[in-house]
Amino acid sequence: MPLRLLLIDDHALFRSGIGMVLSAGLGAIDISEAASIEQALHSPEDEVELILLDVQLQGLNGLDGIASLKRRWPTARIVMVSAVQDGQVIRNAFKRGADGFICKAEAPARMLELVSQALLGEQLPGHDDLSDDALDTSPKLTPRQYEVLDLLCQGLSNKMIGRRLNLSENTVRGHVQATLAALQVSSRSEAAFVARRRGLVS
Repeated sequence: MPLRLLLIDDHALFRSGIGMVLSAGLGAIDISEAASIEQALHSPEDEVELILLDVQLQGLNGLDGIASLKRRWPTARIVMVSAVQDGQVIRNAFKRGADGFICKAEAPARMLELVSQALLGEQLPGHDDLSDDALDTSPKLTPRQYEVLDLLCQGLSNKMIGRRLNLSENTVRGHVQATLAALQVSSRSEAAFVARRRGLVS
C-alpha cells in the first residue's frame, strides 16, 4: 500500500511542484491535494499518514485548522509549510499539535529529506527546543541594509535609493539581493510584506 500524503496549499503551482518532487523522490506515495482546510476536510481519504499544511490559507488558516484536521485524521502527522520562518508562528504551530515545520525556501533535496523523515515518524529538527533562542529567526541585516529595506518598502527604485543614500546603483542592488536572501524571499514586494509583518520597518 502506498503512503498517503495530503498537501494543503492555496497556490496550485507550489502544490504541483512539490508533488512532482515528492513523487519522483519517494516512489510509492499517493498524494492528494486541497486548496483550503474546508476542501481538505471533504476529502474522501479515510486514512492519511502525513499532511503538509500551508500556514497562510484563504478562509481558515493553517494554524487554526490543525485541530479540525486532527479530528478528521487522528493518526496523521501534520507538518506546517511556510515561506516565512517566523519564530512565533513556529511556536504556535507546535503548541497546537503540529509535528514539524518546513520552510518553502528549502532546496528540493532538503525538503524531500524532511518529508521522508516525517513519513517515517522521525522527529524533525527544531521540535525538541521551543526556546526563544532556538527559534530566533531574526534576519541578520547590517545597518545599511536596514536603511535600504526601509526605502525599498517605500516603493523606491534602486536608483532612487542610491540617490537617497549616496550609493551607486550597483551597490544598492547588492544590498537588495543580500536583504532578500536574509529575509528568505524572492521579490521586493514579498520583502516589504515580510518586513512590515515582522516589525522590521516602521
